[in-house]
Amino acid sequence: MLLSMDSGVSALNQFQQQLNVIGNNIANVNTVGFKSADVEFANALSQNIGSNAAGTEQIGTGVTTSSITNQFTQGSLTSTGVGTNLAVNGNGFFLVKDTVSGQNYVTRDGNFTVDSSGYLVTSTGMRVQGYTDSSHTTTGDIQISNAGAPGGDTSAVQSYSFDSGGNVNILLADGTQYTSGQIQLQNFTSPTQLVSVGSNLYTGMANAGPSTAGSPGTTGLGNVISGSLEMSNVDLAGQLTSLITTQRAYEANAKVITTSDQILQDLVNLGR
Repeated sequence: MLLSMDSGVSALNQFQQQLNVIGNNIANVNTVGFKSADVEFANALSQNIGSNAAGTEQIGTGVTTSSITNQFTQGSLTSTGVGTNLAVNGNGFFLVKDTVSGQNYVTRDGNFTVDSSGYLVTSTGMRVQGYTDSSHTTTGDIQISNAGAPGGDTSAVQSYSFDSGGNVNILLADGTQYTSGQIQLQNFTSPTQLVSVGSNLYTGMANAGPSTAGSPGTTGLGNVISGSLEMSNVDLAGQLTSLITTQRAYEANAKVITTSDQILQDLVNLGR
């Protein structure tokens, strides 16, 4: 079999993977908190065919995918006017917990709401984690309630808000104001090692290197912007350009295969 056919087939396989990644990026151009992925190629093992005074003579056998990595650059922030919509401006992820499995996840999607029990939750019902007391010593589920109010005040919650430090500021019906807790952010030394599990969630935190967890605005962690969402970081123009160049590369390598096949047919016909 001609090595050119091997090379062409390997290229078609890898460019198909690149088309899959580009297609997924474009499909999520308006997905809140989505992080685009890039494909990197590497040449396959070369075959030695001899040597001369200049060195070893080699012929390559195609291409392989060396990595597919998410790019955790900042997406644009869009104002929504919804108080429970939160965006991280800078580094860091929201930490959320599945109360059924007890599994923790991180996300950049701050499209939160308050459920019937007063907990701050994601669109799939996972509870946002943070400090649940004003002294920032106890961690757990962030809840909008009058629990922990000064003097055991039992007045109903009239309103609440989040500041840039992630503090949950409560206003009770009797006019009492206090901070009931604080949203916690988490950052990683190697966020590209995080594993996407859908619904804008990531796991694999142990493989992402030593993590930094703490209050928004502290060293290594960004601020929280209330009433806003971080949009996808997909560069649509760049993705469309990559789509065109990948299509052309795919067509060129398909031509290599058809040409190699024609040559093989010519060789077979020589023996007739």
